[in-house]
Amino acid sequence: MSSYLQSLSGLSDEIPTGDRSHCTGVRSTIHHNPNVETYGEIWFHSERSFLNEVINPYYEKLRLGVKPFALDEFARNPLPPLHQDFSGQAEYGAMYEHFRKYHTNFDKYKHLLREASPHRISKEQIREYVAQDAPDGQRVFFNYLAVQEAKIVCSFPNTDVGQITLIDMPGLGDTGLGDAERLIQILGQDVDVALFVRMPRPPRDYWADVDVKLYDTARSALTDLPINLWSFIVLNKTDATSRMGDNLVYCEDLENSREASHIKVVDCITANCADRQEANQKVLDLVLDYLTLNIIDLDQQYASACQERLSRLQSAAKIEIEKAKTALGISAKGDSWFPVFVNLFDQLWEDLTVGLEGLLRELRYQRDAQDIDFKNQVNAAIQKCKEDTGIPSIADIKALRDKEAAYGIAYNKYLHEIRAHLSQHFLTLDDGLKQSLEGIKSQVVDILSKQGKLSALTNNQGSEFESVK
Repeated sequence: MSSYLQSLSGLSDEIPTGDRSHCTGVRSTIHHNPNVETYGEIWFHSERSFLNEVINPYYEKLRLGVKPFALDEFARNPLPPLHQDFSGQAEYGAMYEHFRKYHTNFDKYKHLLREASPHRISKEQIREYVAQDAPDGQRVFFNYLAVQEAKIVCSFPNTDVGQITLIDMPGLGDTGLGDAERLIQILGQDVDVALFVRMPRPPRDYWADVDVKLYDTARSALTDLPINLWSFIVLNKTDATSRMGDNLVYCEDLENSREASHIKVVDCITANCADRQEANQKVLDLVLDYLTLNIIDLDQQYASACQERLSRLQSAAKIEIEKAKTALGISAKGDSWFPVFVNLFDQLWEDLTVGLEGLLRELRYQRDAQDIDFKNQVNAAIQKCKEDTGIPSIADIKALRDKEAAYGIAYNKYLHEIRAHLSQHFLTLDDGLKQSLEGIKSQVVDILSKQGKLSALTNNQGSEFESVK
């Protein structure tokens, strides 16, 4: 895909590309402006957004224990080991290794989390902010770990493209947490047409699970308009002069087997993406011609689907309003309903206020009383901590010290592990808190059902009462 974007935009190493591993580090939008020299604008994470949007989701997904409260805590402490439930699972193992890069290389990019955004950079600096590797394939760039998104402005070779904007995304196979969700958001909000660019490779190629998964992910982004009306497949053809050799036969194999894989698009185009003329004439011109002829119909179809959803929502709202009228004893006919409503509402509000204020006074009286059940659970958790401390043996401490060549490192590692281990013993307290909270909820529900006259809507009690729609 990146090779094709290079041909369309006229850029070269500014758009990461290669055949050794994943190259693109962050989402880049590439804008055509014929009147300026190429430059880039970079938006960095703040320290708080980096912690909340990048780091903490890994702790939740991989069940790594207590999340760090500050970046210094994340950088200072060793990473918790991968949860034993995920041991041996390739997907979670790869995800953990992807996360490890943020921790291992933190000192190389942490200063950028304090930079103001957008940060303007020259053409020569772009790759070191958006790529994972240098043009020679060496993994020497880590700035992308601190970047939210990048904007590149340049002059496209094809000056007739108008206000077209290209979007380059990290590959989904890179196991970065949240990449699929970001792709769906971009496709649903910012994209008019999607191109699936595929490089057929010898000795035999086929539509793999990752291809189907990518297609299904894109299809879920915009359910109101079928993806086969706004997407194309581009099979990247190479010739005998390339390192891969002529792959035309593999392009034909993929094209012939596409329907059997249920990958439906407007058209499947075979073109040499590295050839600027083919990339523009065989692919871009065809796509733009399609949009020119069909964009009005596509917009109308999308608008009709949205209108239909709004109509269904309106019908559902009317049904709920009728339920509310029935519950309040209000007739749907005539114009005299409002005075009746005011009288009923005033009485309802008085009854509800009296009931809730009474409950509040009762709870205040009980505030200083001990909750025996919860106290017993706290004592049980403390006893379990004493019995199962998680403190390593002297031999284990010495072994880790020898491995790390410092007692300080061993201390910090075991301190983090012990804290995470002990915190597990207190998870049972959540049940006790829920039990106490459920009792208060039941009292509130009783008031809402009786004084609030809501019993006509449901027979549910406690937490189930809140789930009534």
